[in-house]
Amino acid sequence: MIARLTTAPGVGLVIAAAFVSVVDEAKRFHHAYQLASYLGLVPLEDTTGGRDKRRLGSITKQGNAYLRALLTQAAHTILRHKSSGDPLGRWAKAIAERRGHHIAVVALARRLSGVLWAMWRDGTVYDAQIAATASAKGLRLQAQSVEQQAQSMKEAAVKARRRQRSIDKGLGAAAATARSRPVSTSRRASMH
Repeated sequence: MIARLTTAPGVGLVIAAAFVSVVDEAKRFHHAYQLASYLGLVPLEDTTGGRDKRRLGSITKQGNAYLRALLTQAAHTILRHKSSGDPLGRWAKAIAERRGHHIAVVALARRLSGVLWAMWRDGTVYDAQIAATASAKGLRLQAQSVEQQAQSMKEAAVKARRRQRSIDKGLGAAAATARSRPVSTSRRASMH
């Protein structure tokens, strides 16, 4: 399931693994809003009187702070990606123009949590076309072909290999730098 979740934009192995470990079982939530509330990504409500006095504040920040921070980081990544034709990125950029960058990041993190939950619940991979045509009321994802899932899983594997090469390259450069440094005379004396 972790590999399937990495097919979503901005989601890597760490975010997918944290999502699976915190949520534990997708079927315990009836809809995406329950999950967003569980993660503390819904606005506080301070309502007095009637409907015309409804006031929404900042997010509640209840729930797992680590996963909330990871989802927010994924949202930042999606928003920073300039050439993204992904519907999630376009949706968030439209919100950023109207309401500001910070509100767009939180809204995208909330939407991303719902997308990941639906992917897990239905056992599907991320499909940008379905995300683009899904209504705000949360239509169930349509059945996907085996070829579509296999292609998405292959792309997720390439994404993971690319990330691992980047990490290995960084570790190799750090090790080479450490080897090339001369040992000072005071350190050499303390080694003997």
